[in-house]
Amino acid sequence: MAKSVRDVMTPNVHAASPTDSLASAAEIMSSEDVGSLPVVEDGRLIGVLTDRDIVVRAVAERVTPETLNVGDVASRQPVTVQPDEDLDEALRLMAHHRVRRLPVVEDGRLVGMLSQADVAGEAKEKKVGEMLEEISQPD
Repeated sequence: MAKSVRDVMTPNVHAASPTDSLASAAEIMSSEDVGSLPVVEDGRLIGVLTDRDIVVRAVAERVTPETLNVGDVASRQPVTVQPDEDLDEALRLMAHHRVRRLPVVEDGRLVGMLSQADVAGEAKEKKVGEMLEEISQPD
């Protein structure tokens, strides 16, 4: 039987609120050693904040992270996956949308995160290689 997202996802992930300061979100990302944080409001996923969002939308614009909120720079309408989805489908989504992490959402509520590292440990080597190649293609 094929594994589902639920079998390999990371549950109970830290999340940011859109009103949190960008600096505090960056501190969480650093202490948790993660490259992204889901953004949740009233228990529902509304976006994802990535280290790239911080660099491109704040640092490169010379805006001090203490003066911005997470909601000011987070990516809205993230690509998500359901916990009962097959890992092959999750791989396809990651490759198609060129993302390394997918929030796992059930009934609009965040239940975990799925990273390419989570998938790499379980999926067939050839599929993981193809996914990494597609994700890494320049825009």
